[in-house]
Amino acid sequence: MTTTPDTTPAGTGPATVLVANRGEIALRVMRTLRRTGLRSVAVYTDADAESPHTLAADEAFRVDRYLDAEAIVAAAAASGATMVHPGYGFLSENAGFARACAEAGLVFVGPPASAIEAMGDKIRAKDTVARAGVPVLGGFTEKPGQPLSDDELLHAAEETGYPLLIKPSAGGGGKGMRAVHSPDTLLADAAAARREALTSFGDSTLLVEKLVQRPRHIEVQVLADTHGNVLHLGERECSLQRRHQKVVEEAPSPLLGAAQRAAMGEAAVAAARSCGYVGAGTVEFIAETGPGGELSFSFLEMNTRLQVEHPVTEEVVAVRGERGVDLVELQLRVANGEPLPFTQEEVSWVGHAVESRVYAEDADRGFLPSGGPVLALREPSGPGVRVDSGIAEGGSVTSDFDPMLAKVITWGADRSEALARMDAALGSYLLLGCVTNTAYLRRLLRHPRVAAGDLSTDLIAADPPAAAPEGVPAEVYAAAALDHQLDLEGPPSADRFAVPDGWRMGGPAWTPWRLRAPGHDAVVVRVRRNGGAGRYLVSVAGDGAERVAGEAGESEALAVRARRSADGSRLTVTTPDRTRTYVRADDPATAHRWLGLDGAAWTLHEEPVAAALRADEAAADGTVRSPMPGTVLDVPVRVGQEVTAGTALAVVEAMKMEHSVPSPVDGTVTEVAVRPGASVPMDAVLVTVEPFPVSAEDPADTPSTPATSEEQQ
Repeated sequence: MTTTPDTTPAGTGPATVLVANRGEIALRVMRTLRRTGLRSVAVYTDADAESPHTLAADEAFRVDRYLDAEAIVAAAAASGATMVHPGYGFLSENAGFARACAEAGLVFVGPPASAIEAMGDKIRAKDTVARAGVPVLGGFTEKPGQPLSDDELLHAAEETGYPLLIKPSAGGGGKGMRAVHSPDTLLADAAAARREALTSFGDSTLLVEKLVQRPRHIEVQVLADTHGNVLHLGERECSLQRRHQKVVEEAPSPLLGAAQRAAMGEAAVAAARSCGYVGAGTVEFIAETGPGGELSFSFLEMNTRLQVEHPVTEEVVAVRGERGVDLVELQLRVANGEPLPFTQEEVSWVGHAVESRVYAEDADRGFLPSGGPVLALREPSGPGVRVDSGIAEGGSVTSDFDPMLAKVITWGADRSEALARMDAALGSYLLLGCVTNTAYLRRLLRHPRVAAGDLSTDLIAADPPAAAPEGVPAEVYAAAALDHQLDLEGPPSADRFAVPDGWRMGGPAWTPWRLRAPGHDAVVVRVRRNGGAGRYLVSVAGDGAERVAGEAGESEALAVRARRSADGSRLTVTTPDRTRTYVRADDPATAHRWLGLDGAAWTLHEEPVAAALRADEAAADGTVRSPMPGTVLDVPVRVGQEVTAGTALAVVEAMKMEHSVPSPVDGTVTEVAVRPGASVPMDAVLVTVEPFPVSAEDPADTPSTPATSEEQQ
């Protein structure tokens, strides 16, 4: 099955392919180029000068932006490339870029520009596939530049029937989409959708469709060559989404049987033929099950490129009984004019595959974007486990690009085995320095409905998985304090008073460590040497109140041993009943210490014990911190200004998302710690507000009395 695409002109060296992308997908494409003996060229911006994809290529060219089509075509010409692979995102579905490549004598590894245009406009795509007999959702559309009037919009909606889904015709990714359940909100929702569509895509034209109440998002992988052959490689279930963005995908779908797979596959092939498609593409459907178990599906859109989730198809598809295809290699073959090397009858499916997207986000805080340095990275491996990654230890995650960092893919003989392998793989994935969603993914995949295959695109929002445990486990605070304590340990010294480990005549002293995790109150952990090196007594504050461990509370302290690995990358803590080894790392830029275990990661910052005394408890309530790492866009307050609870104190942007940070109290601004344009880590102090003093006449300070009969009325 696997042979080298014939892209080398006679009498020359290996053909060169420029990869017009970055991160995970660029590395994924280069992996196939390397295996098939083709030369790779990367493009990079200043932010990616030392990134993995830049360093992995045979040659790399700097560009100002990944959307600069002219600069990328020029780089291809300068490198001697004969082909350009666009990956996904950026310019992959840009018909103008495909034409520019062709005009420069470059082979665009993708469909013809005409197919990109036909499928890129949702209204045109829907009309095109409907003429080919592909089922479509009921609804109505606007003509470009001719928005419906309010009366026309209300009338068309009434004829279609509520609920409805409004979406921009020109774009995707969930931008501008609005669910409308009654005419009361239709006009306001349509206006908001038009504004967002115009901002995001430069086109405010709307498409309105019947809203499916519990939809499943199922897509079909298609392949087409220049010889008239079009076939499908089965479906992928992509129903687990947050904010219209996919989180987990799998193949095959647990919903479909063989007959349903064939029917949906035939519809996808018809859609591809309807627009003269060539290459690898994906036809997306909305599916639902009726009360009698019958399946209905309707065309959603066609993605004229390789999909992020293509690995699950590669893992389960078998050709002539041999499992495993390389969709990038097939793209190269087709782009070079070769016929597809197999027929529909030779395609089968073996086992089950699941893909989890690792995002730089805090899923437990509303999926807020995150970022930071990659201080430590441990990726899973083993039978049935694959990781497509775009990051490396020593790099950094910034808000400049998409928050997806890697994809973890597992294969099993059946769905149960694939899910079990995924849980184990996510448990061994660890990134320190940047908050990720791996722990959330494990909880999501253990959701009873997910385990049963009862999926829908609204599952995460309407029936979320179990919440993360509240707070940071006490043993993590203890481990962090011990790690700090080990910083004090040095080589043996003749002068015991020169070693800052708490030793004193009559016995060692307790060392208090005041530690705070983002979003939580500080916790005090007391540590004391308990014999030889690495042996300690530890006491952790509980329930927000510091539990003193000393002469009066020594019985509450726990005897432990702590040691670091020779390279400092691991911390092992042994208690009387168990031993745990954490991956550890320091972030010198923020003075945060990171610990990781079983796929979960925690970041803790040491605060001087004196910090508890620098302000009273009420004033501390007014300290406002950044909920995510990012860039400060605005600080609309000044020192001395009086504000009320809810007043915007700062606006922070990360991953193209703006987050307004409000005041938690009524009070006076006493400190503005940042300026617009400043980069801030998560939990950085932005503004401090001193609450107004509570008046003696405040009802909260006076005993409550029963209401009189007049007051009750």
